[in-house]
This record gives sequence, C-alpha cells and structure tokens, in this order.
Amino acid sequence: MNEIVEYLPNMYATFWALIPPLVAIILALITKEVYSSLFIGIVMGGLFYGNLFQTGFSLEKSVLHIFDDGILGVLTDSYNVGILVFLVVLGIMVSMMNRAGGSAAFGEWAGKHIKTRIGAQLASILLGVLIFIDDYFNCLTVGSVMRPITDKHNVSRAKLAYLIDATAAPVCIIAPISSWAAAVTGFVPGEDGFSIFINAIPYNYYALLTIVAMLTFVILKVDFGPMAEHEANAVNGDLYTTGDRPYENVSQDVIKGRGKVIDLIFPIVTLIICCVIGMIYTGGFFSGTGFIEAFSGSDASMGLMLGSFFALIITIAFYSVRRVLGFTECCNCIPEGFKAMVPAILILVFAWTLKSMTDSLGAKEYVASLVENISGPWLSLFPAIIFIIGALLAFATGTSWGTFGILIPIVVGTFSGINHTMMIISISACMAGAVCGDHCSPISDTTIMASAGAQCNHMNHVSTQLPYVMVVAVISCMTYILAGFIQSPVIPLIIGIVLMIGTLIGIKYITSINSKKKEM
Repeated sequence: MNEIVEYLPNMYATFWALIPPLVAIILALITKEVYSSLFIGIVMGGLFYGNLFQTGFSLEKSVLHIFDDGILGVLTDSYNVGILVFLVVLGIMVSMMNRAGGSAAFGEWAGKHIKTRIGAQLASILLGVLIFIDDYFNCLTVGSVMRPITDKHNVSRAKLAYLIDATAAPVCIIAPISSWAAAVTGFVPGEDGFSIFINAIPYNYYALLTIVAMLTFVILKVDFGPMAEHEANAVNGDLYTTGDRPYENVSQDVIKGRGKVIDLIFPIVTLIICCVIGMIYTGGFFSGTGFIEAFSGSDASMGLMLGSFFALIITIAFYSVRRVLGFTECCNCIPEGFKAMVPAILILVFAWTLKSMTDSLGAKEYVASLVENISGPWLSLFPAIIFIIGALLAFATGTSWGTFGILIPIVVGTFSGINHTMMIISISACMAGAVCGDHCSPISDTTIMASAGAQCNHMNHVSTQLPYVMVVAVISCMTYILAGFIQSPVIPLIIGIVLMIGTLIGIKYITSINSKKKEM
C-alpha cells in the first residue's frame, strides 16, 4: 500500500508562519480598514503555502488553498456554522425586541433610574459580568440592551465597545460555568481539568485586573489616548468621532408602542436558560452525566445554536400571546436581523480563514519549539514568559482558544508531577495571556463581536482600547513575575491592584496637566 505523504510547505514551523497575521494586523491598524487587511493576510498565507520565494512555487496550490482549504473550509466546519447561526438568530431576536418596543420600554425605565454617564457605564459593566455564559452571547446582548442607554447619556460607542469587550472574555475566563471553562478543561491532558480551572482563577491576574481597571476608568473618569478624544466628542453629542460610521444609518425597526420592559427581559432570560440547557444537553446531562461534567464536555457551538433557536420560538409565541407582534411581523424581523449581523459575519469568516492559513504554515509548532526550550533559572520567570508568549500568539492569530490548545499541554508536560503549584500558575498565565492578546487583536472574533454589539466602527474600537489593554497587560506581567517566585495568589494580586489604581490615578493627573497646558 502506498502511504499518503502530507504536504508541508518549506516555510512550515518557521517565523514566516506568523508573518501573514502580523501583516493583516499592521495593515488594519494603519489603514483602519479591516476587510482588505484580513484578505491581504489570507492571500499572503496562501502564497507562503505554495512556497513563495522558494523553488517549486505553485500558484495553483496557493489559490486552491485559499478558497478550498481556507474560505470553504471554515464555512463547512460545523462548529463555525453553528456560531454563525447563533449570531443570526441573536440578531433576529434583537430586531424583534426592538420592534416589539421592549428595548424602548427598558430604555425609558432605565432613564428613570440611571441618571448619569457613570451610572450608564457601571450598568453596562454589571450586565456584562452577569452574562458570563459565553463571550459572543455577552457582547451582543449587552450591546443591544445598553446601547440606547449609553447613547442617551452621551457615552461614546468606542467606550461602550471597550466595556463590552472587557466584560466578555476576561469575565468568561474566570467563570466556572462558561463555554470558556469547558474549552480550557479539554486542553489539560491527564489531569482533572475542571479542578485545575477552579484553582487557576485566583492567579488569572489579567482578568481580575481588567475588572479593577474598568471600574477605575469609570468611577474616577480616567480617559487617555484616542479614547479621550472619543469621550470628549461624545459629551458634545458626537458618539462616533470618525467619518466612517457604518452603523449610523442602520434602519430602525418600527416600534409598535405597546412594548413593556418584560418584552426585553423575557427573551433575554429565556435565551440564557435555553443556552445553558443547550450546552449541558450537548455534554450529555440528560443521559446521566453530572451538571459540571456536562458543561465541561459541552459543544458550545451546538449548544448555543440549539438554545438560541428554541429561545427564538418561545419568544415568537410570547409576543404572539401578548399581541405586541404577530407571527408575520416576527418573520419580517428575520432579514433585518441577518442584515445587522453581515459585517460581523464577514469579518469572522475572514478571521477564521486567516487562522486556517496560519495553522497550515505550522505557527503552533514554531511557538511550541520556542517555549519548550525554556529551562533552568528561567523556570521561576516561566509564568511571566508564558503570559507574554500567549498574549503575542493570541494577538497575532486572533484566537485565545487556539492559544490554549498550543501552550497548556506544554505547561502540563513541563510541571506535571514536579511542581503542581507552578503548573497552576503557568496554566493561569497562559489563559490570561491568551485573553489579553485576544482582547486587543483586531482579528479576534470577540473583538469583532464587541464592535458589532456596540455598533461601533471596528478599528475605532481596536485603536481606542489598545492603550487600556496595554496598561493592564504590563501590570499583569509584573504580578506573574512575583507569583513565579512567591507561588501564592494573594500578595501578587494585592500588589497588582495597588499598582493598577495608582497608575491610572497618575495617568489622570498627567493628562489633566497636559490639557491645562493646551488651554493656556
């Protein structure tokens, strides 16, 4: 029998594997245009796969790889399709809630209880923390609910997008019952994955410090970098700042006028319950598996898709019984909901395709070879090093889950049976670094969803939140250096919180002095 030899390009598992996503990110940051930047990165990945600059270059192999293995590959992947269906159903439900008047009614209710800009931002943070099941679900739900309220109080769309993004992945990664916990537990070979996830929570400094930073930004009114300009313009009535406003002219749903707050609350609660049931169903809960085990072994894509579908059916029945929307009017929301999700879907497909290109060039094998060479006295600095590598890898590839899959098995292999505490710290550092890179990467699906939820220009969101993320990342890295030597979660966390609040107070003081100098 003839063995089938797997094709590997000459650039496989070399630094060249990271060039396509880096080019896409740099172009996106420079041009502020994400679609063409992603596509150029995809094309470059395809050309590298066909051995560009090497002997035996094949244009045919490159083109087929881009479309067959890349775009068609990600669109025929059942997990990806499940996520896309979930997004479309969520868009339909948001359109229905708007048309039924539920969003308007909630806005009126919130207007009576939320009186200030700080209150509107704190309410956004609170809602984001409460919706910890899944980051996609978090982004779109918080955005649709809080956007009218933050608009009323002149909070910029860029600031809302940051608050949504910062309460998505950073909250999900420290929530035991979430799709992220389920993902992480699957990447810990030969260990009790869920127990390790629980023990790693106190060491997840980036996630914890991000929450501290958010509250400090809002309560102390600290804004700097591009975000300061967006917030200053928003106070004067311009929520967008830049000329490119892709969501400004989105057609508004016709509100029937009979909506009440229950017409918003009921669909959201139903969606949460149905998504939880959908996820534990895919994990075998109804076949006798325990709740925690079922959630750990769930298929997030299938669970969210099934949950959102049944929530949609229940919501249609609810609106029909209440006579706020008829069946025909609910069906009319389907194209509107799909239309609202088209920008996010397009970016997601391109981001997934770019990841496919990166995987085919052996990016994870290249990074694994770098990490495995860390030894000797560097082991005490291993958590900080793994945090930095995880952040850079997630930033370049746009995927935190992929980063988990690459780095966590390496960490387990390094410390399992030797130093359990250091293994926990390093796994947490890996998760924190992955979330950090994912949080600020313009090609990350979570970043894309946050932009869609806030209906904010995507590159505005990326450029305004990047300085905020970098401050938290630097302080988090310092805490991991301490944790590597102390091997205890409390002292580094306390020092990190003090450093975070002190740094932001210092930034506020410096920016206020600079603004006074400009006025003189």
